[in-house]
Amino acid sequence: MTITTPSAALMPAAPVFSNTERLALAGFLAGYSGLTREAYGLDLRQFASWCHQHHLRLFSVRRSDIEYFARDLEARGRARATVTRRLCTVAGFYRYAVEEELLDHSPAVHVRRPRLDYESHATGLDRNEVGALLVAAGLGPAGEHALISLLAINGLRVSEAVGADIEALGVERGNRTMVITRKGGKVVTIPLAPRTARAMDLAIGERCEGPVFLTADGRRLDRHGAGRIVRRVARRAAISKPIGPHTLRHAFITAAQMSRVASDASFPGKREDG
Repeated sequence: MTITTPSAALMPAAPVFSNTERLALAGFLAGYSGLTREAYGLDLRQFASWCHQHHLRLFSVRRSDIEYFARDLEARGRARATVTRRLCTVAGFYRYAVEEELLDHSPAVHVRRPRLDYESHATGLDRNEVGALLVAAGLGPAGEHALISLLAINGLRVSEAVGADIEALGVERGNRTMVITRKGGKVVTIPLAPRTARAMDLAIGERCEGPVFLTADGRRLDRHGAGRIVRRVARRAAISKPIGPHTLRHAFITAAQMSRVASDASFPGKREDG
């Protein structure tokens, strides 16, 4: 008689979390959506894995354990901003557990966080470079032109651009508009620049519904695909800087701020309080 031994893959794994810990994790993440939830979920998975490696339960860690977790991240070369974000997520999780009376006291209340340099080091594009990028995009596929226009001219986040649907396009008071979902889930209607509207019409073609931006196999374009498009167009525009979708939004915001400064400076008689 042959006795079959079940493989390790089929063996039930020992639970990593207690029921109370699972409830706290699920409840904390349920308060968020989209990329924010994904980021917080990643932070908590990494913290929970670290705790498991050090034979610690989530609800038995002490302040010193969390600070040791932070030093471990630094030793592995994580940026200070990344370490700070992970610690903020962990602190938020324990604060939620205390508020829901699942834990008596948060061990993360007085955890020290790395000091951050708040000076922006983001790669910037000047007006000529943005113009060259738009020209290069206009000479390429219609979808690339529409995406670059949304990011650089309308200043959308990449998640807002790739999440756009054809049904969300409209007209208000003679202006082309689009309904988008902002960060945090807020739904707003934005006006489209004429160049952006024309590019989107060409990208959509005869389609009447579905995502504005599609991959070659007909799926919705994601932010990673959008990043590849931005880098490809940048190479065609002979821009050697390492840029991504957020670089175009950054350029849009910078131009808007400079325009506001120029507008204020054009009124020398304007009274300033103080």
